[in-house]
Amino acid sequence: MHIPKNYFHDKMILLLGSVNVFLAAACTLLVLLRVGVGQGSNGYIAQYRANLGISRFKTGDVADLLSFIAFALIILAFNVILSMRTYHLRRELSLVVLGLGALLLLLATIVSNALLVLR
Repeated sequence: MHIPKNYFHDKMILLLGSVNVFLAAACTLLVLLRVGVGQGSNGYIAQYRANLGISRFKTGDVADLLSFIAFALIILAFNVILSMRTYHLRRELSLVVLGLGALLLLLATIVSNALLVLR
């Protein structure tokens, strides 16, 4: 893959890329610190279904919550790659891709934290 020459010299690209890396690391660390792998592996609330009424909370195991880490890392990788590929077309499009990736990582952090607080 060809990386544009000015891609790593653009300050906004570096700022948004750093924000994305920070949010992915924060999501990863928050999930790992909250999960407590040594504790019981059952009893985590993995899903919330508002339309189910009384049984709206679905329990899961540690693997269900560790999927948030995989999601954060996949989003980080795809956003950086997509941003590099779109930089030569339009700089603004590349900035939008990184900005939306930051929003998605922030939402993943909030949702994973909310599910782990309900435990």
